[in-house]
Amino acid sequence: MSLSIVNTRAKLGLSAPAVSVEVHLSNGLPAFNIVGLPETAVKESKDRVRSAIINSHFEFPNRRITVNLAPAELPKGGSRFDLAIAIGILAASEQIPQEPLKDYEFIGELALSGELRGVEAVLPSAMACATANKKLIISQQNADEATLVESITVFAAKHLLEVSAHLFKSQPLSPWIATAVTKDPQHPEISDVIGQKQAKRALEIAACGGHHMLLFGPPGTGKSMMAGRLAGILPPMTNQQALEVACIHSLANRGPNKDLFERPFRSPHHSASAIAVVGGGSSPQPGEISLAHQGILFLDELPEFQRPVLEVLREPLESGQIHISRAAAQLSFPAQFQLIAAMNPCPCGYMGSQRCNCSAEKIARYQGKISGPILDRIDLHIPVNNIENRQLFQAESERTGESNQQIRQRVCQARAIQIKRQGAVNARLDNQQLKKVCPLNQQQQDFMDRAINSYNLSTRSFHRLLKVARSIADLEGIEIPDIPQYQEALSYRNNFSAVK
Repeated sequence: MSLSIVNTRAKLGLSAPAVSVEVHLSNGLPAFNIVGLPETAVKESKDRVRSAIINSHFEFPNRRITVNLAPAELPKGGSRFDLAIAIGILAASEQIPQEPLKDYEFIGELALSGELRGVEAVLPSAMACATANKKLIISQQNADEATLVESITVFAAKHLLEVSAHLFKSQPLSPWIATAVTKDPQHPEISDVIGQKQAKRALEIAACGGHHMLLFGPPGTGKSMMAGRLAGILPPMTNQQALEVACIHSLANRGPNKDLFERPFRSPHHSASAIAVVGGGSSPQPGEISLAHQGILFLDELPEFQRPVLEVLREPLESGQIHISRAAAQLSFPAQFQLIAAMNPCPCGYMGSQRCNCSAEKIARYQGKISGPILDRIDLHIPVNNIENRQLFQAESERTGESNQQIRQRVCQARAIQIKRQGAVNARLDNQQLKKVCPLNQQQQDFMDRAINSYNLSTRSFHRLLKVARSIADLEGIEIPDIPQYQEALSYRNNFSAVK
C-alpha cells in the first residue's frame, strides 16, 4: 500500500492540536512535495528527511512523494514534523510495518545522519497525547520533560533506526523513566535581612494571600533582598500548578526548572520592552509575566521602566491572563503572578535627608511615571527605611528573626484555610465571595466610611483593603476580620501616598 498516516502534534500556544501526516507515493517523475500550510522550517524538512533515511540504510523511494499535513488550515511551523514524515515515507514504501502506527504519536527533529534531536514545546504535546490515549515516541533530549505527564507512556530514541526497530518489535524501546525531582528547593533565609520588622510582616501577609506589593525607600535598605526571599516563604506548588508552569517554560523553549516545584522568580531589566514583558511576536510567545505564572515577578527600579511597559500590566494584574492578538494567531497565556516592585522615593534616592538635591518638580516627575491605576492594583505599599547603626554591629547570633520554615508554616496554614473556604487565595476573590468572607457590621462600616473619605480610596482600593484584612485575619486564625485587621491593612495601603 502506497499510503500511510502518522500521528503528530503542532504547536499553538499552550494547546497542541493533532496533526495527521498523510504520505502518498505515486507514479510519475520523482518529486517530494509537502502541503498543508507548512512554514519554512517544515519545507526544509525534505532535505533533512531524505538524508536521514539514506544514512539510516533505508531506501529513499524514487517516486512522486506527496506529504499532506492535516488539517490544512492550521499553520505548521518548526522541525517537529521530521520524524513523523520520515516514518510516513518508510511505512508508505513498506519498509516498516503500518499496523503499529495508530497507537503512537511521533515528534522530533532529524539530523542528516538520522539521529533524533529535541524540539521545543514538547510538554503541551505530551499532555494532549495522554488525553488522546496514545503513546509518544520522541528524542531522549525531550524525554524527561514529556514524562512530567504521569499518565503517558514515553519511548525515547537516539536514532531513526531505533524507532524502526521498535516498530518491528525486534528491539523494543523501554518506557522512559524520568529522574526524580525535589519538592523542597532551598532558598535564602528571610532572617538574613537586618531589621525591617514592618516590611517582613507585610511580606508574610503578601505570601499568605497572594497580594501584590510595592517596596519603597532609600538605596541599600534591603528592598531587593526581601523580594528575593519571598519565594522561600511561599507554599510549594501543587502537581497541577507545577505542570502549568512547566508547560509555559516548555513553550518558551526553556525547559522545566531543575526543581520542578520551585516557584518561578522573574526579574526583567528596566530596559525590557512591552513585548518582552507581556509576550508577543509574529508567532506569539509567552513573556515575563507568563514565565512568572504561579511565581513572582520582581520589577526593580519601577519608575525606570517605560510607562507603556507598566501600563500593559493592568489587565493581567486583575485577570491573571494576557490575551495576545496577532495576524497569525490570537492566543491567551496564563499570568497569575505575584508582583513585587521596588523603587526609590526620588531620583537620587535620599528624599528627606541632607544628601537629597532633587527639586520638587524632579520628584513629582519621577513618581509620576507610575500611574494611579497601576498603584491602585498594588495591595501593599511598604516603606523600607534605613536601619539603626547598632543593628549593623550586632553579631548574627544576637539578631532576632524567624526562619523561612517558621513563617512558611503559618502561610501554608492560612492558605489551606483560604482554599477550603473559597477555593482560591484572597487576592483572587471576586466581589461576591468578598462579601461573604468579609461581612461588615455597622461599626466596621462606619470605620471604613471614614477611611474611604479620609484617604480618597477608590472602589478597587476598598476591595483590595478588605482582601488584605482577610489575609491578616487568616494568619491570626480569626474567623471574621475586625477593626484591628482593617486598621493594619489600611496602614499598608496609604504609605506611598504619604511619600508623594
